[in-house]
Amino acid sequence: MKKSLRKPIRKLTSCVSGMRERKLCAKPRNKWVRGRGAGTVVDGKLKGRNGAQDTRVRKRGVDGRVRSFEEIPHTGKNGWVNLLKFWREGCFKQLHKHMERTFNALGPIYREHVGTHGSVNIMLPSDIGELFRSEGLHPQRMTLQPWATHRETRQHSKGVFLKNGEEWRADRLLLNKEVMMTAAVKRFLPLLDEVARDFCQMLQARVEREGRGEEGKRSLTIDPSPDLFRFALEASCHVLYGERIGLFSSSPSLESQKFIWAVEQMLATTPPLLYLPHRLLLRIGATLWTQHATAWDHIFSHADARIQRGYQRLSSSQGQGSKPGEAGGRYTGVLGQLMEKGQLSLDLIKANITELMAGGVDTTAVPLQFALFELGRNPEVQEKVRQQVRTSWTQAGGDPQKALQGAPLLKGAIKEILRLYPVGITVQRMPVKDIVLQNYHVPAGTMVHVCLYPLGRSAEVFEDPQCFDPGRWGSSREAGQRGEGSGFRSLSFGFGARQCVGRRIAENEMQLLLMHILLRFHISVSSTEDIKTTYTLILQPETPPRITFSKL
Repeated sequence: MKKSLRKPIRKLTSCVSGMRERKLCAKPRNKWVRGRGAGTVVDGKLKGRNGAQDTRVRKRGVDGRVRSFEEIPHTGKNGWVNLLKFWREGCFKQLHKHMERTFNALGPIYREHVGTHGSVNIMLPSDIGELFRSEGLHPQRMTLQPWATHRETRQHSKGVFLKNGEEWRADRLLLNKEVMMTAAVKRFLPLLDEVARDFCQMLQARVEREGRGEEGKRSLTIDPSPDLFRFALEASCHVLYGERIGLFSSSPSLESQKFIWAVEQMLATTPPLLYLPHRLLLRIGATLWTQHATAWDHIFSHADARIQRGYQRLSSSQGQGSKPGEAGGRYTGVLGQLMEKGQLSLDLIKANITELMAGGVDTTAVPLQFALFELGRNPEVQEKVRQQVRTSWTQAGGDPQKALQGAPLLKGAIKEILRLYPVGITVQRMPVKDIVLQNYHVPAGTMVHVCLYPLGRSAEVFEDPQCFDPGRWGSSREAGQRGEGSGFRSLSFGFGARQCVGRRIAENEMQLLLMHILLRFHISVSSTEDIKTTYTLILQPETPPRITFSKL
């Protein structure tokens, strides 16, 4: 077996052991009243949206008073003491579990101050809805300052991920046309489908070559994570640059190996830098900062080479009279579309394409690991999804867009994976006006974190939250959800104008690969014990699960 493209990040022992088997459908200890978060401050009193006092919430205050910001439960007021505690207890690697434990201890809202970073953390849909209704025309989230500092010191332009205000909105609206709109999805979907098919052909050949059993019915047990990383990088390059880079060959390029290493290094070094004075670390040449900056330099170098080739192809095709956005009648990718239209400068195109590339590999490869594991340990669910996929695929006549539209359980499976294992464990916003959450006053400009891991596993939000159930996202069951803010339950790609710009690429990429795998293979796992997870800016397995692929 070929050497893994990934250099595994050093694993840390989980602070909290995973629950066992599928006897998981137990309710958490907390039982909070739904709908406490709605309302605004009027003369120091909490008012409902119709202007009337909300007595359900008011009774939790003192003499009908909305409680002050300082009264919000907290984990300790000294940020540097908290930072030392985080280091000592390994909380950076287990931040999602730390959040879950803290909500269990303090209730559905708490303040936290770690190093240089302070936030209010929430997890109930009613509070989340109130926060998003207060985000304004230019929603502002937490800026990843280590990333911004790298751009500034290297004199790179910033993409929309690192921008705010009117400048962010102008660039985002232009990008949306090429990556979010229905017409854009229709253009790049065949490219994703091509890569997914090729991946399954490669896997099928490997099962026949290395697997056990009778010819035509062989099975193979592997750690699929290196192959999934190759798939994600190949798919991203095909959509963004309009070219294949040959990662399914027997000898993947050293350039691609370096890129995957750089992305993992960047992700691993970001969390601790968020809580430290990174500019001081930059001045003294600290190892942590040097590792982070070097990783980003590799990522930009990889993107720059691809962009230069794309520019040359575009110039050549225009000289030969090809239609805009096409070369020889073929879609030239997001890069070609942006260059041809010329509404963004080349520096801004480079900045945004680089961010999309850096954010488009681990964030799809890792959820696919979790998806294969959950489908493998839930064979009945797997078969239901497969039957729907088969029927839809046949009726669609091989049209990938129609096939996906006819398989809602496949989309539900992805939503379930991201509910149980959110890639990013928080969504952040700074409200543009004072708001009230859980009867506490939260001033405008406060950084508020929506904590997705506790949200996704809360019995106050989901029935049987530990069970993998793609059917829970069906329209009839969704409509049956009661309680204010019940729509704010699936937020792994964010929300509204500031949701993940690569969302449509990622959703379709993951669904198409699972569709083709389910059409060709039965998936199983040797152990049904919960996967221990670790956090390195994204949530991932401490040890990638081994999956058995059996030819159908």
